[in-house]
Amino acid sequence: PLQHIEGTVEFGPLELRTDRRALIPRPETEELWELAVGAVADRPPRVIVDLCTGGGNLALSLKHRFPRARVLATDMSRAALELAEENAARTGLAVGLFHGDLFDPLPPELRGRVDLVVANPPYLSEAEFAAAPVEVREHDPREALVGGPQGDEVLVRIAAEVGEWLAPGGVLVVEIGWRQGPRARELFSALGGEVRRDLSGRDRFVVGCADES
Repeated sequence: PLQHIEGTVEFGPLELRTDRRALIPRPETEELWELAVGAVADRPPRVIVDLCTGGGNLALSLKHRFPRARVLATDMSRAALELAEENAARTGLAVGLFHGDLFDPLPPELRGRVDLVVANPPYLSEAEFAAAPVEVREHDPREALVGGPQGDEVLVRIAAEVGEWLAPGGVLVVEIGWRQGPRARELFSALGGEVRRDLSGRDRFVVGCADES
C-alpha cells in the first residue's frame, strides 16, 4: 500500500506513522472522528476512551481536539500499541495506552465516568476477509479486521459492557460493517442505537447516548 511505502498517513489534523503493525487508517474512520467531535462539541468531554486503537489515530486526534480531556486507548496488540506510542511521541500528545481486551485494562474507577467512547473494532466475518482485496489481506493485521465467523462478535461484547462505563449523557460512536446496520441498531438499542451512513451512502457508524439520570 502507498501508505506503507510513504510511511505516513494524514488523519484529521495529524500526520501519523503507519506500517504493518496496525490497520491503515481509512477515510471512513476519519468520518468517525468528525462524527464523534460533532456529537460532544457542545459539552467537551473530560474522559475519552478509544477501544481497538491500533496506531492511535482516533485517540490522538481526539486529544488534539480536546486537549484538556483525559484520553485512554486500549488494544490487544502490543505491536500496534508500540506504533501508537511512537505516534504519541511524534505528535507530542499525551494519551494513556493500555494493553488488553476492550474495557478490561482500563482503571476501574472510570466506570460510569467516561464521556465519550469511540471504536473501530474488527467487524469483518471470516468470509468477508477471505474475499477482501489482496493488499488488505496481506498488509493489514488480520486481528484488526476479523471479528469472528459472523463478524459482529466484538460489537456484541462492546454493547454488553459499554453501559457500565459511560457517564450520564455519555456518547458512543462505533464503526461497523456496511451490512451490520440492523444488527448494530439492535445491539445498541439501550443507548438509542442510531445508525449513520458514510459519504458513500452505506451504513457505517452506530451512535448512542446514555441516559442523563
